[in-house]
Amino acid sequence: MNVNLYGCDGKWVMVDCGITFADPNYPGVEVILPDLAFIEERLDDLLGIVLTHGHEDHIGALPYLAEDLGVPLFASPFTAGLIRGKLDEEGIADRVKLNIVKPGKEFQLGPFGFRFVPVAHSIPEGNALLITTPYGKVFHTGDWKLDDEPVIGAPASADVMTAIGDEGVLALVCDSTNVFNPQASGSESSVRKGLFDVVAAAKGRVLVTTFASNAARLKTLGDVARDSGRAICVAGRSLDRILKVAQATGYLTDFPERVDWDAAMRMPRDKVLIVATGGQGEERAALARVAFGSHQISLDAGDTVVFSSKQIPGNEVAIGRIQNALAAKGVIMITDRQAHVHVSGHPGRPELATMYGWIRPELLMPVHGEMRHMMEHARFGLQQGVPRALVQSDGDIIRLAPGAPEKIGHAPVGRLVLDGDVILPADGTTINERRKLSLNGQISVAVALGKNGGLLGDPQIKLQGVPVEEDRDPFIDEAVDAAAKAVRDGGKDREKTREQVRLAVRRVASRWTGKKPIVDVLMIEA
Repeated sequence: MNVNLYGCDGKWVMVDCGITFADPNYPGVEVILPDLAFIEERLDDLLGIVLTHGHEDHIGALPYLAEDLGVPLFASPFTAGLIRGKLDEEGIADRVKLNIVKPGKEFQLGPFGFRFVPVAHSIPEGNALLITTPYGKVFHTGDWKLDDEPVIGAPASADVMTAIGDEGVLALVCDSTNVFNPQASGSESSVRKGLFDVVAAAKGRVLVTTFASNAARLKTLGDVARDSGRAICVAGRSLDRILKVAQATGYLTDFPERVDWDAAMRMPRDKVLIVATGGQGEERAALARVAFGSHQISLDAGDTVVFSSKQIPGNEVAIGRIQNALAAKGVIMITDRQAHVHVSGHPGRPELATMYGWIRPELLMPVHGEMRHMMEHARFGLQQGVPRALVQSDGDIIRLAPGAPEKIGHAPVGRLVLDGDVILPADGTTINERRKLSLNGQISVAVALGKNGGLLGDPQIKLQGVPVEEDRDPFIDEAVDAAAKAVRDGGKDREKTREQVRLAVRRVASRWTGKKPIVDVLMIEA
């Protein structure tokens, strides 16, 4: 959910505008957006949004927030293609100005000069940003790695980076994701042999799951399919979208002709390679549906699934659920622990040290990753000779120049949720109510009263999610009796009586279950 704001002489620019995905703490929600209240109060001074690359955690919020922000977007051709598709799906493409910037090109936004500097990553056209201001230069790396032999795109140029450092850089805002990795992330080209060896040795169908956005991995898999004599089949809308945008912008033009699902199922089992989404355990992705038998593609005992991706922390349970379902079918599974089938898109310690040597910043500001990653990155940078390091928390306002860099304030930050078609506060009334419902259940009580205030029949009670199971009927009988007594004892004050009924029924529920469900009381007067 990356959003970075740079301010200068009263004007602001935003770098990236991404999403994150919900966990069980947000029942019914899949997508979480950043709360941009700080910059929304300063929209007259926001000049534009500059996008480093096309991953969801960097561009995913644009379809929901870009129109309201009302400023132009700036992205490389491939990233712009992904953004355009998202804006089209939301029906706002004609209302958001999207500027295409070729890598290496420069442009100006008020007091800010921007230059896209190509870097390797696990998606085409990763870019660092050289941001020039009257007070100094900032080198914002975005997500990056070093790769001397990238399958797609140009690697970071030592000469270009060194020249940027020679000009003098005030601050290096740098990716911390793999700071605990003592080795370099490795070249994308090295994965080809590992994947070929696995696929060539497999006896049945092979399904490879990888990040849809990793177009270089898709190219590798296309080559592996061709070299191993297998037809290639693609399962997943996001894979279709990436292939379409990549080919429209000059990538993957030699990708093998694909076979559809039906054709793949009719082919000899050792003659097809399936590429599918869902390696992080996503419930609705193709791999989950294959694992649980709800997809047109099926796998049986002796078939192979290759996880050509790294397990993202927090996804272990979801991935394990799918792997258990595949294991029950007798499917063979291979991850990066068993074979060289994946390399990371983020820099390990040797790559970070190389970047420091190229850029030679006065200040290191770690970003990306959790606090433990950023604190370790700051320590590592200082050990490598960077003069200063400053670790920022979400919302911290840091003055970089003039004067010594320091924290000078805090902006409001938070989360919004996309709940159906509605954007809501992540900790607002709706989501908090839903959390309570999911934890404790709900009871509805309907009471009919006559003109004299007496009961017309027994109260009616319905339950949802209250843990009484086989004791449901006796529980309801006791709750009905408690509600009826509360009405008889309540007097003429209807609101007071309603509250007494609510409390009486909740006390019964608490006594039976140890829970305090939400109790709603409807009183109807004849």
